Amino acid sequence: MKIIPVILAGGSGTRLWPLSRELYPKQFMQLIDESTLLQNTLQRLKGLPDIQAPIVLCNEEHRFIVAEQLRRASFDPEAIVLEPIGRNTAPALAVAGLLSGRKHKDAIMLALPADHYINSIKGYQTTVTKGAHFARKGYLVTFGIVPQAPETGYGYIRKGDMLTLETSDGAQAGPDTWAIERFVEKPDLETAKSYVASNNYCWNSGMFMFSTSKLLDELRQHVPGILKACQRAVENGQSDLDFFRLDKNAFEQCPSDSIDYAVMEKTGSGIMVALDSEWNDLGSWEALWQAGQKDTNQNVVHGDVCLQEVKRSFVHASSRLVTAVGLDGHVVVETKDAVFVAPRDHVQQVKALVTKLKDQNRIETVSHKKVYRPWGAYEDVDISERFLVKRITVKPQAKLSSQKHFHRAEHWVVVRGTALVTKESEKFILREDESTYIPLGTMHRLENPGKIPLELVEVQSGSYLAEDDVIRADDVYGRHSQD
Repeated sequence: MKIIPVILAGGSGTRLWPLSRELYPKQFMQLIDESTLLQNTLQRLKGLPDIQAPIVLCNEEHRFIVAEQLRRASFDPEAIVLEPIGRNTAPALAVAGLLSGRKHKDAIMLALPADHYINSIKGYQTTVTKGAHFARKGYLVTFGIVPQAPETGYGYIRKGDMLTLETSDGAQAGPDTWAIERFVEKPDLETAKSYVASNNYCWNSGMFMFSTSKLLDELRQHVPGILKACQRAVENGQSDLDFFRLDKNAFEQCPSDSIDYAVMEKTGSGIMVALDSEWNDLGSWEALWQAGQKDTNQNVVHGDVCLQEVKRSFVHASSRLVTAVGLDGHVVVETKDAVFVAPRDHVQQVKALVTKLKDQNRIETVSHKKVYRPWGAYEDVDISERFLVKRITVKPQAKLSSQKHFHRAEHWVVVRGTALVTKESEKFILREDESTYIPLGTMHRLENPGKIPLELVEVQSGSYLAEDDVIRADDVYGRHSQD
């Protein structure tokens, strides 16, 4: 049976604020190496037998980011599924199973969060291969992580009776697979210590493996409401460019539940396969410190940083020099519009901090200074009451929508590359150091006909400068709002 990776990429990554934002969360960031967490999740699968193109589920707001990152990493997905609203992992996997069934009579689904760090690729692939063996036999497999410490940030799974795996020559594969006795919520420290000391528990990784037919049968038995709502969402869904849009009304009516609660805690076919590797869900700044490469003072440092007598700290500079003296066990994160400082043992409180900022309607919880679009990106450079300066980058062969504005005029200056400009019925080329003026109310379009990125400075002037002052006449990306 073929193996279909199902990548769950819909999270918001709140606990890694200010790097992670609603419109650009952690799974799309380069936090460990030169690849993003999403790209690493897929790259770990290369070389596995029977592996097929992935199904990726994400929020509608992230669709172009996902498509671009897959393209850059040379992955051609079977589908990029857009969830109109978050409904947790059980509905997401139900949707993936239903869509997979349209193309494959039956297959093995390998469900993976898009934001994990795993150190040993070889050990990981060996464990996945073992999981596939059991999935083909009708088991619902979850992967448990052999605990490295009494961690309070993870859920746990208690081992049941041991299972054995016979290889083709009849040999036994070892004591690393068990029936699932029960799932346990995140414990306090003393309870976590007792779990690790007993050797009867593994961390709950949130990774699963099962055949599509078995998953759908279990959903039908235990949570029929979820399956019925997902069936309607798929049946009434629509293809849109490279994406599949679930029907919004049907999916909104779907109950929200995790696959753990909906199926794995109720089924009689659940088993756990141990993954003994350095693993981290990168769910906090403490987790990033643990996973990061440390210097002689046990500091993890990114960017332009200068430290004096600093130990056991995580310091990240995004846009400027960051200095510190005398810190021990702290987190310091700088972005262009925010700075976060906390002791490492207090970083779990960042979620409450972000909630407080959201209550104040702070845009810093939603987006970075640099905002990504399907055609490229823009970044606010300066803003005042009646003007806004932006730096705009347009990818080769990309084009913005044909649009006009009721409250602002624009002045474009090309600093790199070549621009093809449309103003009403007029078309012309702008090269480096050339400029043009777009009067208020003028229908216009910007394109990059070249082979290198187009960079320009845009100066907006007017009484209202927000992004929703746009009327689109034509858009190759099927957008209808200001996204």
